[in-house]
Amino acid sequence: MGPEEVVLQGPALPGSEDFAFMLERCPGSYLLIGNGDGDSTGACMVHNPGYDFNDDNSAIGAAYWALLAQRFLKD
Repeated sequence: MGPEEVVLQGPALPGSEDFAFMLERCPGSYLLIGNGDGDSTGACMVHNPGYDFNDDNSAIGAAYWALLAQRFLKD
């Protein structure tokens, strides 16, 4: 995807506030894998009636988690 596709600090979202309580007990991070931009199909948050999962994200998401695990286990 490349660094130009990564937003290191996006806008605060109310849904991440609950996650903050979990992080008080266990180190971690919160991230979103985009579903589209602007008027594209599914380019809204999960709890929106117009949400439609972008199946093209499956390979990107799986590759992210696989690389994260590889880097974690390498150390």
